[in-house]
Amino acid sequence: MLDVAVLLSIGRHPVSGRARRAATDAQALEMALALRPRRLTAIHAGPPTDGEALRAYLGMGLERLTHLVLSEGADPVEPLIAHLRQFDPSLVLTGRQAEDGEGSGMLPYLIARGLDAAVVPDVVRIGPADAPNSIPGAADLVQALPRGQRRALTATGRFVATIHPSAPPARASAYGPARRGVIEPVAAQATADLFLSDCEHRPWRPKPKLMRVKRGGSALDRLKAATESKSGKGQLLVNPTAEAGALAIYDSLVEQGMLP
Repeated sequence: MLDVAVLLSIGRHPVSGRARRAATDAQALEMALALRPRRLTAIHAGPPTDGEALRAYLGMGLERLTHLVLSEGADPVEPLIAHLRQFDPSLVLTGRQAEDGEGSGMLPYLIARGLDAAVVPDVVRIGPADAPNSIPGAADLVQALPRGQRRALTATGRFVATIHPSAPPARASAYGPARRGVIEPVAAQATADLFLSDCEHRPWRPKPKLMRVKRGGSALDRLKAATESKSGKGQLLVNPTAEAGALAIYDSLVEQGMLP
């Protein structure tokens, strides 16, 4: 049986901008509930809130959620590490990236470094290891890879797993359990997030696509050239020299027509 902690954040609806449960965090909680762990703790770290978005997590079946109350603009990493050390979980589940705030995707890695734990990104399935000679406390995982591929892994010891969006969807939040669940506020001290305070905060917009201009040919040929997205062969460079990395970037820009 695993002791599981799940980190939950307040998400932001991409259209209305309203606060909601974060999509991949809810999937992480769904995965944690399916494991039926010996102990399960759910933690949210952030400034005081009305709690409606957090109650959506309680409506999934949680009885209690710990809210580490921080000041506005505080860095949640150290308070989360300190609280997790008290709980000492063997598995920490979290979404891959926040929907609001900095959204750098670095928090799972910083948490893992503070706990001296491994990181397994983009997990879509997890369960106790079922091999006859498996180590007690080991877990079998399935990791999402590019182009829809999957990879089976077995993890031992303490580790942090981030959840891929293609993981099983989260169950709907029920009104009754959401009202009956308890949000337990815990005061926490944290330093200011200096990086975030220097950033410009604005709504996310999709990046524009690079359109290739093809001269000559029919109008249909020019339209296809401008709208089709062609997948390049690409190459993987492991610890390249500065010259080799610069040359690979230059060749890629020339191939895309961005340099002559």
